[in-house]
Amino acid sequence: MDPPAGRATMDATIAVESPEPQRHDACSPSDVELIAALNDGEAEAFDTLYHRHRTWVADLALRFTGDHGLALDVLQETFLYLLGKFPGFRLTANLRTFLYPAIRHIALTARRKAARLQDDPEAWNILEQSAAPGPVAFADEPLAAALASLSVDHREVLLLRFVDGFSLAEIAQATTVPLGTVKSRLHHALAALRADPRTRTFFTG
Repeated sequence: MDPPAGRATMDATIAVESPEPQRHDACSPSDVELIAALNDGEAEAFDTLYHRHRTWVADLALRFTGDHGLALDVLQETFLYLLGKFPGFRLTANLRTFLYPAIRHIALTARRKAARLQDDPEAWNILEQSAAPGPVAFADEPLAAALASLSVDHREVLLLRFVDGFSLAEIAQATTVPLGTVKSRLHHALAALRADPRTRTFFTG
């Protein structure tokens, strides 16, 4: 599976505003244009949206579930959820910002069912607390270990920023967390990685 659009490496140039935006062919319609076409009954527009975003959805689902089979289920359920919004859907944010909470919820529900935790409230609470995406499978094991050592909230913001390429405002909207809190979490996450011997070299020129 190809890496999602906008993935940024964490190296000496890492900075709060570093991720590249999502890129589409100049001749391709935007997500907003495709959604308008879908609202007008042009079903092929959905295929374009699916192929444009499916890799990102699947990768994010895998980060949440840790299971390829569950991730594929989440991929299917996410696009069924999106399809159910038509006709009449009005996009008020970046499409990935809109989809993120749905993917998180669907993935968490899938994990819950797979683990047969429906009748175990204590175990469910533990699972819910660990529901932020896990570390990306970086080839650099020390980097992956350092990311895993971050708190759930700090890791989630860091991955949304530098792996998924969300802006700070988009992270705030996707996670329903105040912008100031997002900035604080990102600052502390980066500070922790700078101080960690396993990742300190990523921040030196």
